[in-house]
Amino acid sequence: MNDIDVLLDERRRFRPADDFRQHAVVRDPSVYERAAADPEAYWAARARELDWFTPWNRVMEWTPPHVKWFLGGTLNVSVNCVDRHLATRRDKTAILWEGEPGDRRTLTYGELSHEVNRCANALRTLGVGRGDRVAIYLPLVPEAAIAMLACTRIGAIHSVVFGGFSPDSLRDRINDAGAKLLITGDIGYRRGNPVPLKRNADTAVAACLSIEHVVVVQRTPGTPAAGAAFHAPRDVWWHDVMRHASPDCVPERMDAEDVLYILYTSGTTGRPKGIVHTTGGYLTGVAATTKDVFDLHEDDVFWCTADVGWVTGHSYVVYGPLANGATTMLYEGAPDWPDKDRFWALCESHRVTVLYTAPTAIRAFMKWGDAYPARHDLSRLRLLGSVGEPINPEAWIWYRRHIGGDRCPVVDTWWQTETGAIVISPLPGITETKPGSATVALPGYSAELLDRGGKVIPVGGGFLAMTRPWPSMLRTIWGDDARYAETYFSKWPQRPDLYFAGDGAKRDEDAYFWILGRVDDVLNVAGHRIGTMEVESVLVSHPAVAEAAVVGRQHDIKGQALAAFVTLRAGRQSSNELRDELRRHVVDKIGAIARPDDVLFTADLPKTRSGKIMRRLLRDIAEGRALGDTTTLADPAVVAGLKEQYESMES
Repeated sequence: MNDIDVLLDERRRFRPADDFRQHAVVRDPSVYERAAADPEAYWAARARELDWFTPWNRVMEWTPPHVKWFLGGTLNVSVNCVDRHLATRRDKTAILWEGEPGDRRTLTYGELSHEVNRCANALRTLGVGRGDRVAIYLPLVPEAAIAMLACTRIGAIHSVVFGGFSPDSLRDRINDAGAKLLITGDIGYRRGNPVPLKRNADTAVAACLSIEHVVVVQRTPGTPAAGAAFHAPRDVWWHDVMRHASPDCVPERMDAEDVLYILYTSGTTGRPKGIVHTTGGYLTGVAATTKDVFDLHEDDVFWCTADVGWVTGHSYVVYGPLANGATTMLYEGAPDWPDKDRFWALCESHRVTVLYTAPTAIRAFMKWGDAYPARHDLSRLRLLGSVGEPINPEAWIWYRRHIGGDRCPVVDTWWQTETGAIVISPLPGITETKPGSATVALPGYSAELLDRGGKVIPVGGGFLAMTRPWPSMLRTIWGDDARYAETYFSKWPQRPDLYFAGDGAKRDEDAYFWILGRVDDVLNVAGHRIGTMEVESVLVSHPAVAEAAVVGRQHDIKGQALAAFVTLRAGRQSSNELRDELRRHVVDKIGAIARPDDVLFTADLPKTRSGKIMRRLLRDIAEGRALGDTTTLADPAVVAGLKEQYESMES
């Protein structure tokens, strides 16, 4: 018996086009077999694509739950992302940036080298050295990437905090890391409004005894700092410390296992977890996967729409693309400002060829209507990717058809902050794709589907696990190694070498993975364990529905009942008739057991500023509980409105 029931049956298939396959970076299917036969040799070969000061003397050392990769090897991340490209790509655009107000900036690899070195020297002048922690709290501006790379150059450990987080969230992350210096901005922009970063930073730093200096990036000369004070000598302007800094900085020789960065992710207890990534293995993983998964070519303009405050921004905005000598694009603002075609205008004007975005964004685009992308020439796009949560088949098809013109392969990727790099994904020159499936583990990775006892499930639903270490995996939780072992390696006590991702998945007869989401989102309805993603996918397959989130609430007879929160496509109206039609649609597609008891129509769903649906808050609403923490929401008012609607519907 499966631990998670399999309900959805998707039969559409898409083979790689012949012309794409002929020019693909990876087009030989035997790479999977070679990597599986000798994973250490495979990863050693990928690591040799980087520049090392000192070669390693041992590829891997695995003492569960701890691993070391490329023992004895030394390298520097900034050298690999900048310096090694100067001989052949000095004048090539490295960073292509547009702010939400429309301001633009480009940095060639030569200019990026100049800025990174100056920033590194400025940090040293302010007392930052090897092993010190630097917090970065910026909007998505070039200075964010420059600061990250400058830290890597001098061996400082960076901790990027998303610029949308509250002062309390920033304070907790600074204190946990013991950061010595904070880099922030006076303001950022979001939907046309200034975001008071410096004012938020001042509130946070008032309770951070470890901070010695705050470096402030002035967005535009003469721009007011959104009401923030300037506290000299603690506070210094970025442009002032950069003005006198030398453009020459000798890079530190970092051990492969030296800490590169700490990135905080939410914990189930509410206390953030500081995920620790190290230097050699992490860079090997992100460089290899950027090249292979996105089929990266020299003339590509690569746009990952994530903010650097998230791991996707670390791996696929900054480190992966730059390690490959690519042009990476950064956009500061919202996808619907000043209108709902902003992304497509950016793709057209910047001649984007590879786009990597979130299913939540794709479903929003669907809701807004096909006319917005149709306004723009998207013919330069040649590959599309999705990241962040499972993508439902209808959103996958819409993305391919309306953004990719039915010609671009879609690579749906599964990975986590903890994995550092993409783990499960199609290789676009090899893999036959299925809408909604992340397909199979990439070469060098070993993912399995296991039951509660740790036995492999060849076909069906279960728990997604990694059975072998990989170079870019987290090394620990900062300051709490016991929590690291308990969180990731205790699911199967008899097998402490198994990493549990926390996600449920199903595997089909072709051994393709279909990610079902967090096991917390698997519901027990009348003895059946149902993955909410499958019910959500069916709801979104209805022509009236743009987005859906399904959660469970307590039920006296069934144990749990399904509550569906639904947003409609442009031009569609809610009604009791449509509510009944959606219930019948779910029954027709996957059976009566998955029929939602409650269907609530809403103009929007509660989402974090990174675009993920906050199902925890929806469960609070459905259960009639007091709302939990809403500080990370993009629009907290959405939740209050939903709660009022739900209560009126129940009464």
